[in-house]
Amino acid sequence: MRRTIAFVTGGYSGESEISYKSAVTISANIDREKYEAYTIDIRTDGWWYGDQPVDKNDFSIAADGRKVHFDAVLIGIHGTPGEDGKLQGYFDMLGLPYTSCDAATSALTFNKRFTVAVAGMGGIHVARSVLLVEDRFPSPEQQVAGLRFPVFVKPNNGGSSIATSKVMTPSEELGTAIEKAFGVDTQVLVEEFIEGRELTVGVFRRQGDIVTLPITEIRSKNAFFDFEAKYLGASEEITPADVPQEWADKVRAAAKKIYALLNCRGIVRIDFIYNEPVNEPFFLEVNTVPGQSEASIVPQQVKAAGWTLKEFYSFLIDEALASRR
Repeated sequence: MRRTIAFVTGGYSGESEISYKSAVTISANIDREKYEAYTIDIRTDGWWYGDQPVDKNDFSIAADGRKVHFDAVLIGIHGTPGEDGKLQGYFDMLGLPYTSCDAATSALTFNKRFTVAVAGMGGIHVARSVLLVEDRFPSPEQQVAGLRFPVFVKPNNGGSSIATSKVMTPSEELGTAIEKAFGVDTQVLVEEFIEGRELTVGVFRRQGDIVTLPITEIRSKNAFFDFEAKYLGASEEITPADVPQEWADKVRAAAKKIYALLNCRGIVRIDFIYNEPVNEPFFLEVNTVPGQSEASIVPQQVKAAGWTLKEFYSFLIDEALASRR
């Protein structure tokens, strides 16, 4: 008997554009012989199955002349409410299993400053940073006085490098970058730039063990791995990364430690900068709903590991279903 799965896409932020790109890949690779899957589009104007509204009282839909309830949820929403814990909390109250991290971990990792603080306390190398809260800091210059430039200025909550800037010196450019980031969030993170090679790795748990996918090196054609580099082809991605074995071992060890430290579930992607003078990877952030579009990294890593996407998505769904028992 096929299990009934809700695949949720969309979202309330600018990252919904990426959610829909991921949805194309995910929908094409759900095993329809194993699962009866329905796509649910969660938008600011409502939650929809086609043109029919979702019953939020029990997360059910009307389809094929009957009321459909779900056995599990495959979460494909980047940004709020699918990556920040809001949907996870809702599904927890309904007792409905899902494929991503739980509500607490999702909320924590969506906040970049909190995430690096917890990782740093756990012995992971992180860049120095300061958090600016809208209308609660004297001036940008005073707040960042202890940081070395260049710095990255980014919204503290969110992803896809939206409204992120690299600032070379403490000048008018800094104020402009901060204003840009405040345009999409009420908190802004200013973080020291770490020189090195950008490496990222997918991590998940299988039969109780934390395992990593092949590492990817990102070589951006822009000043950094921004939105254009991520989604519009302005980057080169090498999977598996051509790095020394010592580097790969340290990145994998750090990634597994972070996954355990933050109590992650399902597939996450963890980003690092490998700094050669220190000979250590510096942790950047965790993506708890990593991109799954044709331009995304995790699908590359899954294929490099010898899995098909259909096999991998089935594994994630089955893991969620098993958690219900």
